Amino acid sequence: MIRHKFEQIKNFLSNHQVRPIVAFFLINLFFIELKTVIEYYINFNLGIKGMMQVLISVLNPLPTAILFLSIALYFRGYLAYWLMILMNLIQTLWLFANMLYYREFSDFLSFSIMSSGSSVSENLGKSIAGIIRLSDFLVFLDIIVLILLLLFRQITSDKKGLQRRYAVLTSTLGFVLIFVVFGLANSNRSGLLTRSFDTNYIVKYLGLNEYAAFNAVQTRNQAVSRKKASAAELKPILKWINSNRAPVNVKYYGVDKGKNVFVFHLESFQQFLIDYKVDGKEVTPNLNKFYHDSHTLSFDNFYNQVGQGKTSDAEMMLDNSLFGLSSGSAMVEYGTSNTFQSAPAILNQLGYTTAAFHGDVPSFWNRDNTYKSWGYDYFFSKNFYSNASKSTYNVGYGMLDKIFLKDASKYIAELPQPFYAKVITVTNHYPYETNKEISSQFPATTTGDKTVDHYVQTAHYLDSAFGEFIAWLKASGLYDNSVIYVYGDHYGISENHEAAIAQLLKKKKITNYDLAQFQKVPFMIHASNLKGGIDHTYGGEIDVLPTLLDLLGVQNTNSVQFGSDLLSTKRRQIVSFRNGDFVTPTVIKMNGTYWNTQTGKSIKYKTASKSMKKFIDKTQEYVDDQLKYSDEVVTGDLLRFYHRTNFKTVIKKNYSYTTSSTLARLKKALTSNPSSLDAKNKGKSLASLYKTSELMLKSQSKIKKYYEKVKEEKAKEKSSSDSSSASVEPASSSSSSSSASSSSASSSK
Repeated sequence: MIRHKFEQIKNFLSNHQVRPIVAFFLINLFFIELKTVIEYYINFNLGIKGMMQVLISVLNPLPTAILFLSIALYFRGYLAYWLMILMNLIQTLWLFANMLYYREFSDFLSFSIMSSGSSVSENLGKSIAGIIRLSDFLVFLDIIVLILLLLFRQITSDKKGLQRRYAVLTSTLGFVLIFVVFGLANSNRSGLLTRSFDTNYIVKYLGLNEYAAFNAVQTRNQAVSRKKASAAELKPILKWINSNRAPVNVKYYGVDKGKNVFVFHLESFQQFLIDYKVDGKEVTPNLNKFYHDSHTLSFDNFYNQVGQGKTSDAEMMLDNSLFGLSSGSAMVEYGTSNTFQSAPAILNQLGYTTAAFHGDVPSFWNRDNTYKSWGYDYFFSKNFYSNASKSTYNVGYGMLDKIFLKDASKYIAELPQPFYAKVITVTNHYPYETNKEISSQFPATTTGDKTVDHYVQTAHYLDSAFGEFIAWLKASGLYDNSVIYVYGDHYGISENHEAAIAQLLKKKKITNYDLAQFQKVPFMIHASNLKGGIDHTYGGEIDVLPTLLDLLGVQNTNSVQFGSDLLSTKRRQIVSFRNGDFVTPTVIKMNGTYWNTQTGKSIKYKTASKSMKKFIDKTQEYVDDQLKYSDEVVTGDLLRFYHRTNFKTVIKKNYSYTTSSTLARLKKALTSNPSSLDAKNKGKSLASLYKTSELMLKSQSKIKKYYEKVKEEKAKEKSSSDSSSASVEPASSSSSSSSASSSSASSSK
């Protein structure tokens, strides 16, 4: 059939005296255009609206496609045909790679991300199976057909080729179209390349290939900016920071001085999960209890502010109060070489032991190098834990949280006090893989979206692991002597899953206002001397470090930090998103649209009042300056020029995270600084107090009994359900419809 269709096309072109090489060029161009535009609307969430944007989206794949394919026109014979297929393949591979990446991260690939292969590739393959679809390979179908037609000589070679002037004219056409598309794009969205727009805007207006060129220039500029940076560039930055610095709240300043600090990282955990129920069961009973504890300050208007770097961006903000980059990961690109003035280094120089714990390989997100630049004394990665590589001990991106936290307790008990310990969980990571134990403990939702439906199951498992960790802190005596920060690092369900999100939130339709609210993540501060409650202050991850330092009584008025103390009564409540959107108590900007924060009603900028326009413009100026100045600090490595009072520059070569050196230092500390839990317990490990229900640590016979019990309970539930159904009169059609709708959402808040 395909051959027959091709023969029809071939005959049509022959009858109209189109030369074979030109016909082959047009066929390749048609298919590149077709599959790119289809993916724009099916796989990418570009927000294309209005006839102008539709026209731009149809036109923007053409310029670079023409340019690439025109290369072949400078050659003759079959070589020209093979070169056109190669150009088609290159562009298709780029499209295919972005299809997969976007499906997981709601973003497009950058050269920074691709160059960080050593830190992410080890785990990337684990999520591919959950991302890829058989239909994705259809983008290669035209190439396969054209290759077969060439191999079987079904395509006539144009031995003379085209005259060079026609090849030049074709290339020129490609260049001209680039400027035409840019002109149309700029008329619809001014300042496209000069402001911090989302990568979706670049692709929507300029095209996927043009985005690659833009990103390449952007990446090169990052390298050049560091080389050209000077101390003078700090002057306007310091002026901006000092003019926006919030004064401390004397009520809280220094109340937790000298206490241990835990920063507990909830992977991919969103605010909506707090108090959320599925089939009447709490998804996160332990976190709910902690959130509402009388000694926990919980912030219900706290937003994630990550960009492409996701978790690494969250860490960048929490430890440095610096934003991640607009492209790529700051930890990967600058973590090894830059100078930082991070929380672990600041606290270490005040007598704290600093340590990070993670159940994955040390190279992920370049942590093994970045943590040295940040001044962590210890980094306990996967190779520190017994049987960590055992297949049953791992799901998805690393160790099961219950096993990881239990094993981490051994080293926490050995840390000299006071300490600063960052604990990073991983089981609740996309694509939310479950084992039999995890899936048997909690029901999945029934939105029909596989990515979304297992999310509550891994979140429930994370919650159970958190509960066990808190129980150990209480048993070991650390709970009352520590200030515990708990936060979600970024969204778990991306905005690509609008239909499922609507069901989870029990809404008919999702707006940009809802998507902005969906960027909320939990942030909690617990200490035995704090008066708890729900704080409605608007803030984000950039604000955590100033808040932490003020609570610990650390002088912080001469720092280069872009956040402000969440507990200050005089802080500006502006939450900047990495793409230039923002949230305030008054107005939300999301995906280029404006909303009343309190009512959720749309605000049309063109028809808004002068005072509203002025407020939006001033807020946008603040957001743009905050992001711009933070980027300049990172990309220019400007902290190498800045000398913070009472702070010594971190000497990276003094840090080693090898197993042998780490264990030797911990052993030495037992006698040289006998302040750890174990030292105070005469060397006997208090990790033995850690209790876990993790099934994978049980014997095979106990595992078997557990699953038999689960099977029996499910059979009883089914039997009970069947008998109830048999004794109830048939429901009316309206009530059946209502029941089906409820079942479809399968969750309530």
